[in-house]
Amino acid sequence: MAAADSPSAALRRRDLCSRGIRLAGKMRSDVVDLLDVYVEQQGLDASASVAAVEGVPAAAAERWDEQTGTQRLLENLAAYRAFRALLAQMLEEQREQLGEADAALGRALAAVLLQVSAFAYHLEELLRLESRGVPGEEGAAPPPLPHLGLFERKLRGLGVLRELAQWAVRSARDLRQLGKPSPGGSAAPGPAESP
Repeated sequence: MAAADSPSAALRRRDLCSRGIRLAGKMRSDVVDLLDVYVEQQGLDASASVAAVEGVPAAAAERWDEQTGTQRLLENLAAYRAFRALLAQMLEEQREQLGEADAALGRALAAVLLQVSAFAYHLEELLRLESRGVPGEEGAAPPPLPHLGLFERKLRGLGVLRELAQWAVRSARDLRQLGKPSPGGSAAPGPAESP
C-alpha cells in the first residue's frame, strides 16, 4: 500500500479522479440527450414510471458516507460493467427491430456504450493505483433476459438509461471524494455531499 501513499501516487490519483469527473459529466450529458432521443423514437412518455431493471445496481447507496474509496471504486466498476452488457443488448435489439430510420438512435447508443467502456477502464486504472487487484468480469454480465415484448423492452431501455444517468452523478461524487487529499481517499464527506 506504500505506493498508493506516495506523493506521486497521490498526484496521479487526483489527476485520474479529475479526469474521471469530467468523463462522468460528459457521459451524463450524453445520456440525458440520448434519453430525449430514445423517448421520442420509441414513442414513450418521458414521465413513464419504470420498475428497477434486473441486473443494474441502483445508484442510491445506503451509508454512502461510510464507504471507503476502494468500496466506491468497486461498486462503480461493477455497475459500469453491467451497463456495458445491458447497452450492448439494447444496441443489438435496436438493430434487429429498427431500420435505417433510427440510425441516429443506434449511433447515440453506440457512442454511450463506448463511453461506459472507457469509464470502466478508467475505474480499473484507479483500482490498480490504489494497489488493488481488478476483479474479474465473471459476474459482470446481466442475467439472461426473459422474453419481453417490444413495449417491455422499450421500458427496460428507458430504465437502463435513467439509472445510467444517476450513476454518472454518483460516480462524479465518488471520484470527488476519492480525490480529496486524504490517505486512501476514505474520509467521510460532509452531510451536503451525500447522494
